[in-house]
Amino acid sequence: MQILFLCVLAIPFLEIYVLLQMGGLIGVFPTVILVVFTAVLGAWLLRQQGFATWQRFQSNLAQGSIPAYEMIEGPIILVGGALLLTPGFFTDMLGFACLIPSLRRKIAQYILENHLLAGASGGAFHQPQRQDQDVIEGEYRKDE
Repeated sequence: MQILFLCVLAIPFLEIYVLLQMGGLIGVFPTVILVVFTAVLGAWLLRQQGFATWQRFQSNLAQGSIPAYEMIEGPIILVGGALLLTPGFFTDMLGFACLIPSLRRKIAQYILENHLLAGASGGAFHQPQRQDQDVIEGEYRKDE
């Protein structure tokens, strides 16, 4: 939680610093054009990648298989699109990284393999019980 708080505080300062450095290097007008261009390119990539993931999701459902990767990739694409629409170069780099299909697939694979989505309620991403626990299944009846 503290790392998230630190990121929320540090990223705007980093963005402002990089924007000022870039503005000093190439000028204010080209910097603004570049920021707008990355936002437009990000919106286009978000749409393209989102539709492709949605089609794979539907195809897997039609074939009767669980679209696990697609269910993980969808939110990664949304985060990437939100980062690309945020003005700044650092968030644009992170956003583009989320929209690269091979990198996004590796992130989704890491999340699935390490059970990072296991909730208390279980479900499709429920962690299996460890083998070192002594569990004896059975039935009992209380006689009085």
